[in-house]
Amino acid sequence: MGKVETTAPDLPVRSSAPSVAVAFGGGGARGIAHIHIIETLNAMGIRPTVISGSSIGAIMGAAMASGLSGKDIRDHTLATIGNRSNAIGRIWKAARPRGVKDAMENGLRLGQFNIERILEAFLPDTVARNFEDLEIPTKIMVTDYYGHCEVVCEKGDLRTAIAASAAIPAVFRPVRIGDRIMIDGGIFNPVPFDKLSGLADIVIGVDVVGLPAGTPDQAPSTVDMMFGASQLMMQSIIEMKRHAYPPHILLRPEVHQYRVLDFLKAKEILADSSGVAELLKRDLDAAFAFHGMS
Repeated sequence: MGKVETTAPDLPVRSSAPSVAVAFGGGGARGIAHIHIIETLNAMGIRPTVISGSSIGAIMGAAMASGLSGKDIRDHTLATIGNRSNAIGRIWKAARPRGVKDAMENGLRLGQFNIERILEAFLPDTVARNFEDLEIPTKIMVTDYYGHCEVVCEKGDLRTAIAASAAIPAVFRPVRIGDRIMIDGGIFNPVPFDKLSGLADIVIGVDVVGLPAGTPDQAPSTVDMMFGASQLMMQSIIEMKRHAYPPHILLRPEVHQYRVLDFLKAKEILADSSGVAELLKRDLDAAFAFHGMS
């Protein structure tokens, strides 16, 4: 597996105008809404000074940091996971055993899908392979399973770090970085805006964790209960971090009605979360006006 170093790089901060940093949160398919954030920043001519991301936010953040525009990411998303037959074909090609040994040792048991293969099947080729190749410094959150702590990946093998950050328990197998077993970065830090504190004039956090959807008269399924309980725990983490390291802007796109694995509903998620673009523009206009007066 790739080696990922975690020493902090030098992070440039613009002095001529208010600088912006963005934390893209985790939330599985709900993170498709991050595309609106990237498109809005592009439209406003804003290039973040630094990016952080967890899980799907690590994927979207790395794509932006690699130089892809919001339109590039939207087009690629709709052409891959937004196209049912294309998506299923890519998943099968990535998930199928590579020989008898692979089938016997791994199989397709719950929690045993290889996230590294899945990502290679879906990521645009233009997403960088190493942190050093990124156009924007990026911090990717992962969770050290046996170390019982969060880890910030900032140098070395980018794609291994992305895979580890997106390794949702009970869906994907863990990812090994060096001699450590890593899983979903959202477990410890669902929206890592705290890692951007002091690195830009305006820090934006984008929360796509959501909350359990449904009605009190209908009991959730076992799977929905598992993911819903995770949502509640992550929201409690976000709230504690918000009090300790408040971002200047915290956005919550309308994605509560979607499940973490609803990737085939990419078009619907984009349509229902489109309002976040105007919210971001409004909040940024206000933040820039405030900095202009100060």
